Amino acid sequence: MKRPFAVALADDHAIVREGLKLLFSTLDDVVVVGEAADGESVRSLLRHNATDLLVLDLGMPGVTGLQFIRSLRDSFPRLKILVLTANLEPRTVRAALDAGADGYLTKHDDPAELAVAVDAIRQGGSYLAAAVRLAADGRSVAEPTAGTISPIPLTRRELQILALVAHGATARDMAERLGISPLTARKHRENLMRKLDLHSAAELTAYAVRLGLPAG
Repeated sequence: MKRPFAVALADDHAIVREGLKLLFSTLDDVVVVGEAADGESVRSLLRHNATDLLVLDLGMPGVTGLQFIRSLRDSFPRLKILVLTANLEPRTVRAALDAGADGYLTKHDDPAELAVAVDAIRQGGSYLAAAVRLAADGRSVAEPTAGTISPIPLTRRELQILALVAHGATARDMAERLGISPLTARKHRENLMRKLDLHSAAELTAYAVRLGLPAG
């Protein structure tokens, strides 16, 4: 029998850890194996518990910036690391990924996005928060190709909307990129959610990831 995906939580705020445990308790085949409130406790936790994913706050005592991620990567090469922080600075995001983080979420994000991030990382991918994707380096969103096949047939416009939502685009962002009004963009997004029977941007993002559309 396959063992559950083991997650460790590292944050110096107890209320944040409790909230994360509650969120993780709703995910199938995922178990929280421990928690830590400082850098040394993180190392002790990882030494004594088989851990697949560490959810790491960069602002904890004893966490010496991004070098901490590099050192964890050296000591625990199979460990996946998901940064969860209040820092939205694009330079910090890039530096965290360069240091070896597999994903980056902010504490401002929709809680439902945590499940999307964990699923992507669990499958060997990486994940960037919707809040930082659109702004990161001013990157453009990749145009869906003819090879993008949805189980529920989607028009080219619907695929464009799906790809933009997966990159954290607001209705105003979508309107500017597609040359339509924000009202029309919102209507397209609402119609897409209704067609796919999805209920949030995080669920649309998860659907986009399953189709192979880039989400970060």
